[in-house]
Amino acid sequence: MASMPFSVSFTTHSPGFAQTKAAHHHSWPSSPYPSMAFLMPSIKSSFGASNSAFLQTGFSLCSSEIPGFSLKSRFSGGVYARAATEKSLYDYTVKDIDKKDVPLSKFKGKVLLIVNVASKCGLTASNYSELSHIYEKYKTQGFEILAFPCNQFGGQEPGANPEIKQFACTRFKAEFPIFDKVDVNGPTTAPVYQFLKSNAGGFLGDLIKWNFEKFLVDKNGKVVERYQPTTSPFQIEKDIQKLLAA
Repeated sequence: MASMPFSVSFTTHSPGFAQTKAAHHHSWPSSPYPSMAFLMPSIKSSFGASNSAFLQTGFSLCSSEIPGFSLKSRFSGGVYARAATEKSLYDYTVKDIDKKDVPLSKFKGKVLLIVNVASKCGLTASNYSELSHIYEKYKTQGFEILAFPCNQFGGQEPGANPEIKQFACTRFKAEFPIFDKVDVNGPTTAPVYQFLKSNAGGFLGDLIKWNFEKFLVDKNGKVVERYQPTTSPFQIEKDIQKLLAA
């Protein structure tokens, strides 16, 4: 059967901001990802709203390749949707891996890379290794990595906090801060992730797509970049260097 051209409009749900993207006369290719076939109708579009579980849990598979999505860095010419908000990251308090309150204002003046991590994902080994390498290289220059475990993607962070901490610190020698397990999508999304997503909408707006999606925050607590899960930490290094030098 011949493909029928169609168009779909997507609207982000960031406070005070609306953005619409249109896919003009496009025939969706077949995809190796079962959930991808119904991805677009699951978003609020011309087909109507849906309460698809995809919006809360993301993809049904973890892979090193997620076709059809690209989140480009502003440093390389990409443009992100940003909500009109006066808040900064420093207005939030989170709990660390030991359940102790940590005001994020303690990181004021530092460049931050914030990432939702998992211990059993296909992206785990490469991301943890590269994150540890970059942290070791720049930690004395005003750089921090903030890791938030999340079990919403394929149940790939099932352990309790002590297990997560031992895994990251023992196997990958992670020295950067690791926090309490959080939700990054859905009705129980952690406030800090509500802030991050509202200030850096990607192609799917507020949706975090998978483990190891990354947000780059400048010295003033403002989100400046967002990177897809398959973006290697090493690919972000130049952007980190620019913010450190600013």
